[in-house]
Amino acid sequence: MPLLHFHIFEGRNEEAVKKLLDVSHEVMFEVFQVPYRDRYQLVSEYKPSHMIMEDTGLGIQRSENFILLQIFTRPRGSEAMMKFYRILADMLRIECGIEGSDLMISVVENNDSHWSFGNGRAQFLTGELGSKKTIESLF
Repeated sequence: MPLLHFHIFEGRNEEAVKKLLDVSHEVMFEVFQVPYRDRYQLVSEYKPSHMIMEDTGLGIQRSENFILLQIFTRPRGSEAMMKFYRILADMLRIECGIEGSDLMISVVENNDSHWSFGNGRAQFLTGELGSKKTIESLF
């Protein structure tokens, strides 16, 4: 957790998608300081006619490299989110050749009761997640 859902146009090869996911995870790990194996990522691919993402009147030019990233997460605070946006845009440009104009991010905040990682339990609420012992066991 967080859960990252990437919406992209179809046509990227597997290596490019893997690089996108790896770079995004490294930035999330650095900025949000989550455990390294706290990795939940989805990719949905669309035909160009099935995803229309304009610029809300900001004059931002989009290309076939466009990504809409939806992040589902516990509250992180404005400062951390702004840092994440900036570093992710920089790293995707450097590592993947994706310009900042092709990255749109939407964050959906939720709370501890909105997560179950399996076995019909709410691990944040039960204390199974959040303790030093549990975090160390994720590695």
